[in-house]
Amino acid sequence: MNELNPSETEALNERHRQRMERKKAVIDAKIAAADKQIGIIIVNTGNGKGKSSSAFGMVSRALGHGMKVGVVQFIKGAMSTGEEKFLRRFPDEVSFHAMGEGYTWETQNRERDIAKANEAWELARTFLRDPSYGMVVLDELNIALKYKYLDVDTVIADLLDRPVMQHVVVTGRAAPPELIAVADTVTEMNVVKHAFKAGIAAQAGTEW
Repeated sequence: MNELNPSETEALNERHRQRMERKKAVIDAKIAAADKQIGIIIVNTGNGKGKSSSAFGMVSRALGHGMKVGVVQFIKGAMSTGEEKFLRRFPDEVSFHAMGEGYTWETQNRERDIAKANEAWELARTFLRDPSYGMVVLDELNIALKYKYLDVDTVIADLLDRPVMQHVVVTGRAAPPELIAVADTVTEMNVVKHAFKAGIAAQAGTEW
């Protein structure tokens, strides 16, 4: 890379300043237009890593703002995770419930999986009806919907009927189009590379 002389550096810096000035004007206008204050539905889906990790990152943000958080984990539950161990240290701020019995290929019992999913949804409803909870995380709910353990229309109706300032974060692969349609923010995680394909086992602190 060729070094710039002082006049070229000054010109480059000025062009950068002008671009950032224009960009700031655009962003400031968008921020000014986004004046609604309302609870949102966030969906993290896709085959890539990071869906639940992102959700629990938002839990830490919510706690930092003094919010009370309810967590219901669908499917998961056979193995204690790092997030569960950590968040159980804050029983007054976080109500954490791992309601599944393990991944579907491990349980191999559809009727029991349906029963556990419905039990978990009844608990989720108590959070969705309680305005004292600023955030509700429904971890792996998309999997329960994918396998039709729960009725998607019932789930959506309950989500839309929640307190107006309550945020909901839903995770799991294969989010149904009906849920995507009512969500406010949807992120699809895509796989570029994953250690598991190289024969590296799931690690404490990164996968669980």
